Amino acid sequence: MTQNPNQHRYPPAQPPGPQQNQQRPDRGSRQHPGNGPHQSPPGGPQAPPGGPPGRGRGRPARIASAEGERVRESSAGGVSGYFAIVGGVILLILALLLAVFGLIMTVAQAALGVILIVLGAVMFIAAMFLFKGCTSVAPGNAVVLQLYGKYVGTVRQSGLRFVNPFYSKIQVSTRIRNHETSTLKVNDLDGNPIEIGAVVVWQVQDTAQALFEVDDFEEFVAIQAETAVRHIANSYAYDSSDPNRMSLRDNADEITSKLSSEVAARVAAAGVTIIESRITQLAYAAEIARAMLQRQQATAVVAARQLIVEGAVGMVETAIEQIEGRGIVTLGHLERSDLVSNLMIVLCGDQAAQPTISTTRNQESGK
Repeated sequence: MTQNPNQHRYPPAQPPGPQQNQQRPDRGSRQHPGNGPHQSPPGGPQAPPGGPPGRGRGRPARIASAEGERVRESSAGGVSGYFAIVGGVILLILALLLAVFGLIMTVAQAALGVILIVLGAVMFIAAMFLFKGCTSVAPGNAVVLQLYGKYVGTVRQSGLRFVNPFYSKIQVSTRIRNHETSTLKVNDLDGNPIEIGAVVVWQVQDTAQALFEVDDFEEFVAIQAETAVRHIANSYAYDSSDPNRMSLRDNADEITSKLSSEVAARVAAAGVTIIESRITQLAYAAEIARAMLQRQQATAVVAARQLIVEGAVGMVETAIEQIEGRGIVTLGHLERSDLVSNLMIVLCGDQAAQPTISTTRNQESGK
């Protein structure tokens, strides 16, 4: 239902009565003339003069989302700290000289001595403020600045920097780090207990998020990495005979890629980026390792037998075709069956074949 902006900027003097409530849902009253006072002029509703359309008093106030209230890193480069060091040293020398001259003049009972002593104390305090505002930033580190609990910015430029002396400073390492999970005992997709471990390479990207969004970002990364490893292990089988089904052992590259994506999604709230993750240990649990080894051996034997049978069938077919094609002997149905049986036994048997000579047919042919 189209609303007229005039109703928001210029509300009626009387509250809507029952008749108005009945006419409001009627959409035809806005399209056909003669349906009452609520019909709109041709061309749609007209905006009131003096302001753009849609900005009425009835629009609710915008509610800020939690995402917009989160702290994000901002730059606070500061200035070179060497000038502050030089200025602080000069002020210290001047404060010492003024204090000495002030003491001498005070002993001589001169009023100027007290003024010099006070001026020297002020210079000394100013020098201390200059020294306090200097902070050193090593390569691969950042300094997070706060003013009475409020985040001010982050200094990433290495070297000696000068910032507001009232700022509190927190050092945060932005170097690349490794986290190796402990050996976790979980169940795979088939329910088999396995032992799995992984290493996660990560780096702090947003220092403000790392300090203020989570309690301890290092512990947060460690817990979330183990959680992601457990979830990945539960989502895939350790081994699979189906080529269309991914497994932890056969599809290591795809699994590690999914592991990196999942860990990155879990630690994004802490301002951490995941560089790489790898599965370092993968094995069946001790209680089923022997049974699974026998299963793998049986699977390998079956696969090998299948290949042997396929090859033997092809060899028998080729042998029969060549014997009949060259006219060496004419084979009937019974001779063909015997030849196929003998060749399959010879080709598929584990032990060497023992040659035998059949005399039954020779005796029958002699009679």
